[in-house]
Amino acid sequence: MKKATTAFVSAALAGLVAAAPSNTIRQASNCEQYGSVQTGPYTVYNNLWNESAATSGSQCFSVTGLVNNVLSWATTWTWVGGAGQVKSYANAVVSLTATQIGSISSLSSSWTWDYQGSNLIADVAYDLFTSSSPTGDEEFELMVWLAAIGGAGPISSTYDAQGNPTPIGTATIAGTTWSVYKGPNGQMTVYSFVAPSQVTNFSGDLKDFYAWLVSNDGFSESQYLISAGAGTEAFEGTDAVFTTSAYSLVIS
Repeated sequence: MKKATTAFVSAALAGLVAAAPSNTIRQASNCEQYGSVQTGPYTVYNNLWNESAATSGSQCFSVTGLVNNVLSWATTWTWVGGAGQVKSYANAVVSLTATQIGSISSLSSSWTWDYQGSNLIADVAYDLFTSSSPTGDEEFELMVWLAAIGGAGPISSTYDAQGNPTPIGTATIAGTTWSVYKGPNGQMTVYSFVAPSQVTNFSGDLKDFYAWLVSNDGFSESQYLISAGAGTEAFEGTDAVFTTSAYSLVIS
C-alpha cells in the first residue's frame, strides 16, 4: 500500500549531504497533520496524509537527538477504521542535491528501530524517489521494507489466487534475501523490496537496490535521486510506539 507523495527537502549544498554539528541533542514534538522538525541534515515529518480515512485516531512524533549525524526520533499513534488504507507516513528525510543514480557512489545507511503496540498493521520502510530531471515530478519510487507487520503488503501489478502480491524476483542484499515487487501508483512505478522477517538493525548500501534494478529490470541510472526518506506507514492499531534509536544516511 502507498501513501501520497511526502514533502521534499532540497537545497544547494557544498556536497550531497548537509553538514551538521558533530554532537548536538535537540528535543521537539509535533502533532500537526503536516508538522515537521528539522535537525541537522534531517527533517522529520508527521505526514498524516490520509487521516480522514480513519474513523478515529491521532499521531504525534518527537525528535530526541542528533549525535554525529546519527538521528533518533519516535512516533506514537492510534488509528481505527479505514481497513487496508495507510493513514500516515512519519518519516525522516535527508537533505540532498538531486543527483543521477549513476553518479552516486553509495547510499550508506544504518537504522535501528523498535515497534510496540496492539493489533498493529504497519510497515517500516525506506522511501526514495527519482525523476528524469533534477526538478521533475516523481517517476519511480523505491521502497525497502524492513518490516511488514500485521498483513501490510506492497503495491504490485500481479496477485495470486488468494489475493497476495506476487514478486518479480528476489535479491540478496545486505545479508537479507528480499522479495521484489513492482506496480503502479499514479504516475509512478513503485519497486518494493520486502524482507522475509523484521530487520530491526539494518546496515547497508541502498545503492545496491538500484544496482539490482539496473541489472534485472532495465532501470536507468540517468534517473535523478530527488528524495530519500525512512519511516513507518501506519494502517491500523492501538497505542503504537515506533522508536528509531539510531538512523543515518550518507550519500557520496
